[in-house]
Amino acid sequence: MGRAAPPEDLPPVERFVAVMRRLLEPDGCPWDRAQSHRSLKPYLVEEAYELLDAIDREDDAAIREELGDVLLQVVFHAELARAAGRWDLDDVARGIADKVVRRHPHVFGEGAAARTPAEVERRWDEVKRTEKKRASLLDGIPTGMPMLRQSAKLGERAARIGFDWADAAGVREKLDEELAELDAATASGDCEAVRKELGDVLFTVAQMGRHLGHDPEEALREGAGRFRARFEAMEAQGEAEGRPLAPDGDARRTLDQLEEMWRRAKGSPRSGL
Repeated sequence: MGRAAPPEDLPPVERFVAVMRRLLEPDGCPWDRAQSHRSLKPYLVEEAYELLDAIDREDDAAIREELGDVLLQVVFHAELARAAGRWDLDDVARGIADKVVRRHPHVFGEGAAARTPAEVERRWDEVKRTEKKRASLLDGIPTGMPMLRQSAKLGERAARIGFDWADAAGVREKLDEELAELDAATASGDCEAVRKELGDVLFTVAQMGRHLGHDPEEALREGAGRFRARFEAMEAQGEAEGRPLAPDGDARRTLDQLEEMWRRAKGSPRSGL
């Protein structure tokens, strides 16, 4: 027979920690008790992307809900560590509070005033380099970060020592060069060379996004979202015509027909445009 849930009159965060602690007790939830920091990795990534989706939709209720799911992951990891006698949620909160104070000397200390967001970022990076004692300027960029964003970060770090194009026009010239090399590799039939040159093209595209002031990962995510919406609008057209889109059979359309449906979808409210 189960026990009662922690009382609702507890402070909300304290109650949530108590809920997670109960789940991880010997007679708690078998699934929760079987988890580890490593096994929870995909859930953290999934919840973060669901939060991004809610933010893009500007759905306030969904943002609140998805933030709760992200918080679940934070508390879950903290409780796993507490149960192992290493640290707990208070240590996590204490550590991040201290870090934010250290990295905002223009607010909490006697550092020089920072008048713009760019100055704040520069000071943040200066304090971080002192704290981390990194061997390379590229240290601290997570290798698990989505690759377009990681590529932009790598270029951003290299730019700090002047290793960068002067402007977006310079990146555009480099993109033409990389595309020509990809064409040559494709013509040669060398699969390894094609993959290498394709990687160089995508890396350069990420730098183009950086120089244009846009996160390439976000730009691609929005572009994929537009494709999804337009394709679904095409499917709706097919349904309305009594000929649902199908990969084969009599209902299969020609490419010209599909292109026409795509053009109509671009003007459809369903496509978001």
